[in-house]
Amino acid sequence: MSDLLSLEHIRAAHDRVRDAIIATPTLHSKTLSELAGAEIWLKFENLQFTAAYKERGALNALLLLREEQRKRGVIAASAGNHAQGLSYHGTRLGVPVTIVMPVPTPSVKIMQTESVGGTVVLHGETFDEAYAHARELEEQQGLTFVHPFDDPDVAAGQGTVALEMLEAAPELDCLVIPIGGGGLMSGMGTAARALKPGIELIGVEAELFPSMYARLNGKDMPCAGDTLAEGIAVKEPGKFTSQVIEELLGEILLVSEGQLESAVSLLLQIEKTVVEGAGAAGLAAVLAHREKFAGKKVGTVLCGGNIDTRLLANVLLRDLARSGRLARLRLTLQDRPGALFKVMRLFNEHQVNIIEIYHQRIFTTLPAKGLITDIECEARDAGQLDGLIAALSGAGYAVEKVELNR
Repeated sequence: MSDLLSLEHIRAAHDRVRDAIIATPTLHSKTLSELAGAEIWLKFENLQFTAAYKERGALNALLLLREEQRKRGVIAASAGNHAQGLSYHGTRLGVPVTIVMPVPTPSVKIMQTESVGGTVVLHGETFDEAYAHARELEEQQGLTFVHPFDDPDVAAGQGTVALEMLEAAPELDCLVIPIGGGGLMSGMGTAARALKPGIELIGVEAELFPSMYARLNGKDMPCAGDTLAEGIAVKEPGKFTSQVIEELLGEILLVSEGQLESAVSLLLQIEKTVVEGAGAAGLAAVLAHREKFAGKKVGTVLCGGNIDTRLLANVLLRDLARSGRLARLRLTLQDRPGALFKVMRLFNEHQVNIIEIYHQRIFTTLPAKGLITDIECEARDAGQLDGLIAALSGAGYAVEKVELNR
């Protein structure tokens, strides 16, 4: 184990930060346990003031600064939860905080960081360019750089999550932890393994950004794409955290975008709690690999709740579509009076609600008297929808369901 990160470091961090953070609940979920075939405990870090665990590591690093470092201020490169956590606690402690973000960063993230006291500098088109500029400003202005993950003091702060989890649920025999740069896993894993040597530690990454998985398995894998789990979409994991994790970890599981979306939706429907994609990654992995976790007592961290409301709406609607409650049916009709009316009668007979109808007459390979009609509809469940599709086919209509990616 690293000399820079131990249970003693994490306990000391907890003593420092505990009065300024929320000791978020660790709760057993009866419904999710039944779905997963395992006993599921959730740590609700999305209930922190800035809606993410990142506050813990940022605050620990701030409290360890020397007085002259506090006066000059700190700087970081981040467009996510680290920016808000560092800005909030820096402002609270009277430490000036500068955050460098890429120019294309959504305005809502800029506004959220500024609203808790951070000074935002926009630079570059990518995170790497923003990071390089932050290191330049660090040198030019004599600021202290606080890394979002590759820092023992930050990782020690994140490890306090495990202290609270195992105090609340000491019976846990497995922790499933999202991995981006590795700060959360290295901190939590160090604490958990010291407190309970036999505990199983499993990491989770998005399939589109398998950076730690690739590093630990000696593989060259692409890291790119629009993932719902942008909080763990890290192309290059930390050097320090990678060393710690390599000693600790049993396995890293990869989850698809569809699995992430389903987990976000389930947590809202069942636990009535809003999580971002990264925050749902642990649950997504458990549900995607039920056989691996069957019968185990599993703890996972809902590590953040900062998700754009429009994106959340899309996720919920797409999940309804996957479950068969929403659908888009594509029918080929003849362009003549009464054609659509006859179709509507079948929808009515099967009590399937029509939401929207789209006609396509021009851009189609059909004859001039033909048209394609897309009908968005809402059913009680997949069985009711299947009954309608069977009736449409039986009436001679060519019908297909427009599918979503899984």
